[in-house]
Amino acid sequence: MIRNTLLIFCLLAGGFVHAQLNVTIKWQPIKGHSGDTIYYDPERKLEWDDFKGKPVALSPAAAITESGFGYKMSMQSINRKTSVVITVFCYFNKKHSWVKKDMDSEYALLHEQHHYDITYINACLFVQKLKQAQFNPANYDYLVEKIHDESFKALEKMQDDYDGQTSNGRINRMQIIWNKKIDQQLAALIID
Repeated sequence: MIRNTLLIFCLLAGGFVHAQLNVTIKWQPIKGHSGDTIYYDPERKLEWDDFKGKPVALSPAAAITESGFGYKMSMQSINRKTSVVITVFCYFNKKHSWVKKDMDSEYALLHEQHHYDITYINACLFVQKLKQAQFNPANYDYLVEKIHDESFKALEKMQDDYDGQTSNGRINRMQIIWNKKIDQQLAALIID
């Protein structure tokens, strides 16, 4: 009985290992900018009118950009051929982004735009890591989540470094350095 169970398990596992896996990674199409969400578009910069949230009076920040990235994953399996589609998106949330009264300068807007750009840079790095991953039918779900978590931690660190080193944009000299760094990283991105 144990021997038969072991044989069946080995046959099933062997079949699963030899199953074909096709992984497609793509960006969510940009569908305009209505509603509370703006999907990242390199051709569209943020405007103060995009910041619809209520300012937090006790916050030391002049403005807050609520942005992030994520993914949707779908899977279809037919005759031991599995297709996985991972759709990545980078967004700005209008409802949770805000600016304090009389703090809406062009300088502050550029600082906030760069927060959004940092999110996009890290979303692109997430896509690059996904494309380099060695997926198989047994590990793809785990690996996607692991890569996302690592990429999100890198995003948080870069955002914290940006605000920490520029003192939320108050140290002009450091803001100029970060402006150049972010612009260089955006220019170096490989998007397909």
